Amino acid sequence: MDSESIFTSFFDSWLTRQEAFLRQLEALLSPADGFDRNRECAAMIPRVFSHYQEMYMEKAALAGEDVFLLMSAPWLSSFERTLVWISGFRPSMLFPMIEAAVAEDLSDEQKRGIEAVKAEIRRKEKEINQAMARVQETVAEPPLCGLVKKFGRLVDGETTELEAAMVELKAAMLVVVGNADELRGWTAAAVVGILNPVQGVKFFAAVARFQLQARKWGVEKDRQRCHVSANGVFLP
Repeated sequence: MDSESIFTSFFDSWLTRQEAFLRQLEALLSPADGFDRNRECAAMIPRVFSHYQEMYMEKAALAGEDVFLLMSAPWLSSFERTLVWISGFRPSMLFPMIEAAVAEDLSDEQKRGIEAVKAEIRRKEKEINQAMARVQETVAEPPLCGLVKKFGRLVDGETTELEAAMVELKAAMLVVVGNADELRGWTAAAVVGILNPVQGVKFFAAVARFQLQARKWGVEKDRQRCHVSANGVFLP
């Protein structure tokens, strides 16, 4: 299979495991007797982190093969792609979920900690956005811009020059994607480090629920759009 097919297959299986994790997280939050909720939640959190780490490892492997494919994310629905920030979720998206999931349970000290993380995330997101903008600007500058315009009419020397420019572009993109993924991981770790185990499970459940609902809605809308197109009907 090609890279796209391999990653699509992995992503589908990863989402299936995500659904299983959500059921487990919700079960830990359901009223029940006979177990230590705090201890069970504390034991679950490293397992959830490992689940996400698996995704990051697969993304890194794909980025090394074809970072442009990773950025285009054809395995996502059209709606999911509108939520993507540099090949994944925007870290600051987590904070509304934190507020919805655990805001009422937070102590004043925890609230101050969350606000400090939020400020740091905004600063780092801005830095990564600026780095991404610089990479994108190179596409519109010499020599890459002129060589791309002449693609299909390049002589041997220019073909080599284009290949070299694309290698540089890919390397720059890999750095930005790597930094974005690192920030995503850092954000989750920083947030969970502030929360207690039960709050951490509530947070991860909210994140998983949002992702799976966005996936379901997006896939359904794409399916409807394809059905409409196949029948030659246009609906606004």
